[in-house]
Amino acid sequence: MSVTMPPRDEAVLARRDQIVAALRRIVPGEGVIATEREMRPYESDGLTAYRQLPLVVVLPSTTEQVSQVLRYCHDAGVKVVPRGAGTSLSGGALPLGDGVLLGMAKFNRVRSIDFADRVAVVEPGVTNLAVTKAVEHAGFYYAPDPSSQIACTIGGNIAENSGGVHCLKYGLTTNNVLGCELVLMTGEVVRLGGAHLDAGGYDLLGIVTGSEGLLGVVTEVTVRILQKPETARAMLVGFGSTEAAGDCVGRIIAAGIIPGGMEMMDRLATEAVEQFVHAGYPLDVEAILIVELDGPRVECDHLIEQVSGIARDCGALTLRVSTSEEERLLFWAGRKAAFPAVGRISPDYYCMDGTIPRAKLPYVLQRTRALSAQYGLRCANVFHAGDGNLHPLILYDANQPGELERAEAFGADILRLCVEVGGVLTGEHGVGVEKRDLMPTMFSDIDLAHQQRLKCAFDQKGLLNPGKVFPVLSTCAELGRMHVSGGRLAFPDIPRF
Repeated sequence: MSVTMPPRDEAVLARRDQIVAALRRIVPGEGVIATEREMRPYESDGLTAYRQLPLVVVLPSTTEQVSQVLRYCHDAGVKVVPRGAGTSLSGGALPLGDGVLLGMAKFNRVRSIDFADRVAVVEPGVTNLAVTKAVEHAGFYYAPDPSSQIACTIGGNIAENSGGVHCLKYGLTTNNVLGCELVLMTGEVVRLGGAHLDAGGYDLLGIVTGSEGLLGVVTEVTVRILQKPETARAMLVGFGSTEAAGDCVGRIIAAGIIPGGMEMMDRLATEAVEQFVHAGYPLDVEAILIVELDGPRVECDHLIEQVSGIARDCGALTLRVSTSEEERLLFWAGRKAAFPAVGRISPDYYCMDGTIPRAKLPYVLQRTRALSAQYGLRCANVFHAGDGNLHPLILYDANQPGELERAEAFGADILRLCVEVGGVLTGEHGVGVEKRDLMPTMFSDIDLAHQQRLKCAFDQKGLLNPGKVFPVLSTCAELGRMHVSGGRLAFPDIPRF
């Protein structure tokens, strides 16, 4: 399947050999990949329904090389798509046939650790889990923990503002990144933030986090590390309906309790996970909640009693509390394996990502079931329930004509539903190409134009990751000519994808 992208620049395609030769002078040795066979692993990211071979792949290993590559591409008018580990589920790292794919995998060093200041300085190609591995010997860890943390990189986490099962209490990537080194499309190197808690002036670090590779390329990151809590215990609670589990989520938060993590899975997801991981999940319930409480032991014991009472009031059918660290980790191992586990019960699946107000969870689950029946496709529901971040997994078979298209239409209806109930199109996977054409569901033309004007401040020529996030193809000059007329934004003749 293909996705509509900006028209190819034939002049750039005609200069391919010249571009490859120039890049090899900047990144010598094996740093440039130009054959079709060797570029094939880069043709897609985690959203494998969309594939496109890049013009050429470049693998720099220093900030200076990144700067020179971007400066050359800027001057030559060549598009650039930054890529981390390629785990993006929104097509954010989908290559362009007339663009350079800038792979950051060689930036894989932990540069420094300061336990006194509780910060670590790492390169963007360091995996999420590797940060925790580097500091756990001293009793510290890095809080954001996406399910793909064994593979996804810190640079990619910044691009998508990734979350994870513990983001309810400890925040998303944006709450745990203190500074970064950023290379602009012009080759300029800027530093945002640092080891200090806050910086004066505009919050440019906040703008860059979640910018999906549209503003610059991160080459160094300063992250916050936390001391491990004295005690952490997980509760595994089963319910007779997904609505009851959703109601329990709302009541826990309403009681003023903020768990370290609170995750939910429906019966289909639970059954797939249990067959894969053998985590001891109950199989005679319609939904399970994993609720983790952490802190001083006496506080954990008190909160477990409170959450147990709330769960029973909501009709909990089963309730287990971890009695060892191994059992706690096993509960979470099942949840973190949900995506690969579902892959065992369906030839293909489409992983969605939307966020809703917690109080709307029972209603959205009900509507999702109705949509599943309407489209004739099964849906396994996995949620970061505490912060309302939904990850419905729509099961389909790409070998069956029309099933992928039905899955995409089903997913689009789920995202429209999220916006309808007061939520947003994405929680942590980003917009990329997957949700690009749904952006007008949430934003007006004026909203989108102002967002693009911000991109223009960083990337005047629009060469960084074009075709992602924004459904309208417009240049910075065209954006400057737009005007408001009668309360609406009047556009010049701008083509849409």
